[in-house]
Amino acid sequence: MVFPVNLSRAHSLNMKVIRRSDERGHANHGWLDSYFTFSFAEYFDPQWLGFRSLRVINDDLILPSRGFGTHPHRDMEIISYVLSGALQHRDSLGHGRVIRAGEFQYLAAGSGVEHSEFNPSTTEATRLLQIWIKPDTLGVKPRYAERQFTQAETGRLHLVASPTGRDGSMEIHQDADLLLGKLEARQSVKHPLAANRHAWIHVAEGEATINGAKLSGGDAVALSGETHVEISATKPSQVLLFDLN
Repeated sequence: MVFPVNLSRAHSLNMKVIRRSDERGHANHGWLDSYFTFSFAEYFDPQWLGFRSLRVINDDLILPSRGFGTHPHRDMEIISYVLSGALQHRDSLGHGRVIRAGEFQYLAAGSGVEHSEFNPSTTEATRLLQIWIKPDTLGVKPRYAERQFTQAETGRLHLVASPTGRDGSMEIHQDADLLLGKLEARQSVKHPLAANRHAWIHVAEGEATINGAKLSGGDAVALSGETHVEISATKPSQVLLFDLN
């Protein structure tokens, strides 16, 4: 398949583009082993600059007692999902919290914020997905939120983030919904897509078929011009679904 030069500009025409795990960017710094779905830091690929408002999905493995020192961000919606281990968060807003496996953390960088992320364990590595979404409004007041899905029911989609904070989700500055699916083998879920909506589905763990595409952990698929997303797990899986304008 020939990819669009910039998926972030994909329109409503029918489109299905698969992003395979082993085709992602990769950087191993010893203490940090990262895979980049989209261009990030020293990794640049003009075919993979983002999808719609979705800008970053980094799959990070942080060794024990290591982490990111204090650093600044502006005008980005930052969501982290811990897959295993724990993450110590501190920021200039005064928040200090250990986020554990099954928990989401949200930071609206807005007009400017500094934060650090650290693996507090001396023995266990931390694996997380770091997600950046471009906001629809710049210079907003920074804010923080978190949600826990450790005991989330399998076989259904759970709303994690939305532009209105509906159904107890984290309210973000973008017309985008983030949903989490935890599926056992042979479980399926279906999500409707309204007209002119687009979906990015990232398989965090496991193996699933998504609208006919067979995907494994780290794989993803972009969908445009579809009426729904159907996810069927062939192994126990965790899947992130982004419903985007």
